[in-house]
Amino acid sequence: MGAPEKTVDVSVGTDAVWAVLSDGWLYPLWVVGATHMREVDDDWPAVGSQLHHSVGVWPFMLSDATTVLACEPGRMLTLEARAWPAGTARVVIRLEPTAQGCRIHMAEEADRGLGSLVPRLIQAPGVLLRDTETLSRLRDIAEHRAHR
Repeated sequence: MGAPEKTVDVSVGTDAVWAVLSDGWLYPLWVVGATHMREVDDDWPAVGSQLHHSVGVWPFMLSDATTVLACEPGRMLTLEARAWPAGTARVVIRLEPTAQGCRIHMAEEADRGLGSLVPRLIQAPGVLLRDTETLSRLRDIAEHRAHR
């Protein structure tokens, strides 16, 4: 995957971050653009399982699904996020233990649909801004849930 990668350091371990990633109902809280979770497959985040979500701002929302393409519990999650007809994106989230907690790595790349037609040079700055906010939200949820 040639997408630019964004990282954030968190003060909790990979287990605390994985607890957020593995709770599909939390995705609208930390994924920028996700506005409503309609359903989460019972076996989330097993390979092939899906989140059924809406993206956008009411009343201009698209309903679609995100599918798990690969999963290494506590370490890595690869997703295909759909918002058709805008397109699909491949998102890779990796967790790396550190002495202070862990580092979250995230790379996202449009791979089909209208979004994939936008040149990467134009697409990358917006994706990096979005991913910066997404990782900030994920960090805050993981750190504050762990300290409850």
